[in-house]
Amino acid sequence: MMRIYLIGYMGSGKSSVGKKLAHRMNYAFLDLDEYLENDQKKSVSELFAEKGEAAFRMLERMALHHTFSLENCIISTGGGTPVYFDNIDLMKKHGLCIYLKASIDVVLNRLQHHLDTRPLLAKLSKEELAEFIQNQLIERSPFYEKATIHIDAKNLTPAQLHQQINLWKEASNSI
Repeated sequence: MMRIYLIGYMGSGKSSVGKKLAHRMNYAFLDLDEYLENDQKKSVSELFAEKGEAAFRMLERMALHHTFSLENCIISTGGGTPVYFDNIDLMKKHGLCIYLKASIDVVLNRLQHHLDTRPLLAKLSKEELAEFIQNQLIERSPFYEKATIHIDAKNLTPAQLHQQINLWKEASNSI
C-alpha cells in the first residue's frame, strides 16, 4: 500500500506526469484541485474569488485529509498545498512526497497559455509574472525541499519518476 504525493510549483508537471505515472504503476490518480472542484461544485478560480485564499486553503486541507485513506494512489497537489498549515509534514507522514523542481523559465513556458485558469496569475504582465513566480519559488522552496525525493521537472518522464520511486523503495527496505 502506498500513497505518492507530487508537490511543486504550478506548471511543474504534477498532474500530467502524475496521470501517466499512475497508469504505469497501475495506481489510482487524484488531482487535489479537481477533487476540490468536484466537491465544492466550483472552480479553484471561483473558490479563490468568492471565499478568499484563507478559506480556500482550509478546504484544500480538508481535501488533503481525504487522501490519507486512499491506497495505491498518486496525488497531485496544488502548488501551495505544502506551504500551509502542517500539510507537508502530513503528506510525508502518510506517503512518499516527491518534489518536481522546475525553474522559472520552465514554469513560464508551461503556464503562458493557461494563465486564465490560474487565479494567482491571470492579470499579470509577462515581467510581473516572472517576478511573481521567482518570489513564490523563494518563499515556497523551504517547504518543497522537505520532500523525500527531489527531481528536475524540465524533461521528466513517468519512467524516470518510476525509477526514482523504485530506488527509494530499495533503499528504504535495506535500512
